Amino acid sequence: MTAQPPDPPPEETPGLEPGGGVRPGDTPPESGQTSGLSHREPAPPRVLPIVTIALTALAALLIAGIFVVMIFQIW
Repeated sequence: MTAQPPDPPPEETPGLEPGGGVRPGDTPPESGQTSGLSHREPAPPRVLPIVTIALTALAALLIAGIFVVMIFQIW
C-alpha cells in the first residue's frame, strides 16, 4: 500500500486558477508545512566533552599500565 501525497490533487481543489495558483487574498489549499520562528537553541556545553575525553584517556592509560605490569611482572 502506498502513502497518499500530502498535497490535495489540483483538479479537485476549489479556488485554484489554471496552473495551480490561488487568487490574491485566497487561502492556499491545506498542505503539510512547517512555519514560524522558534527560539534559538542554546549551545551545548564545551566542558563536558573535554572532561569525558580526558577521563577516558586516563582510564585507558591506567588499564594499559596494569597490563604492562602484569606482562613484565614488575611488582
